[in-house]
Amino acid sequence: MLQARLPSSRTAMLSVTGTVAFLGLWSAAALVGLTSRDFLPTPWDVATRFAQLVVEPFAGYTLLQHLLSSFQRFATGFVLAVVVGIPLGLLMAWFNWIDRIVSPAFDAVRFVAPIAWVPFAALWFGTGIGGPVLIIFMGAFPPVLINTYRGAKNVEPKYVEAARMLGASHLRAMTQVLLPAAVPSIVAGLRISAGLGWQSLVGAELIVASSGVGYLMVKGQAAVSTATVMSGMVAIGLVGIAIDVALRRVQQHIETRRGL
Repeated sequence: MLQARLPSSRTAMLSVTGTVAFLGLWSAAALVGLTSRDFLPTPWDVATRFAQLVVEPFAGYTLLQHLLSSFQRFATGFVLAVVVGIPLGLLMAWFNWIDRIVSPAFDAVRFVAPIAWVPFAALWFGTGIGGPVLIIFMGAFPPVLINTYRGAKNVEPKYVEAARMLGASHLRAMTQVLLPAAVPSIVAGLRISAGLGWQSLVGAELIVASSGVGYLMVKGQAAVSTATVMSGMVAIGLVGIAIDVALRRVQQHIETRRGL
């Protein structure tokens, strides 16, 4: 039996309590002296370093410039995944022969972790933008394709039959019947895709990049600056939350308009 949903005020209070407890345990562990603060800085050490990185260059750029570099790579790979994944998903849902051709290769590739593409990307592209974009694409592409395909396959058969009886072309049927019906599923897939793409980007930048937040973290590790590494982790988390919130609002807007 499902429990009643908690009021928003109580949910906020629990969230604040959890955050305060986490910061308290972190601070206590750092202050007790179990290890050097070079390896386990306090929350305020990390906050101070974060503020410094915003205005002072590290590894060639400020934190915001590293973030911009990372986001440009992410946007390129994510948009490419959307541009390829949505049309291909619709084509696979509409044409059985395309589904039979693509599915075996796709099923083989989608189980390869994005980070496993790093050596291949490094050999092909070096430290240029192509390597990270390929890795982001391989992380973001499967959820887009899968959710588009499933959303289109779940369209009421009567609408598909009506389009065929009215003589609608393949393109018109896909764009005016399958695509509108699959939009909620596609947007849900975009949220998953964006999260995987952003995580894949950071993994790529740890190895095949000369700028970006992942690169900043590598340089922080080389300098034995845990506060720098953790500042990069905080920046990654904040941007990831912002991306997810934006897509969640798009999803809620679509669901509200559709009365879901």
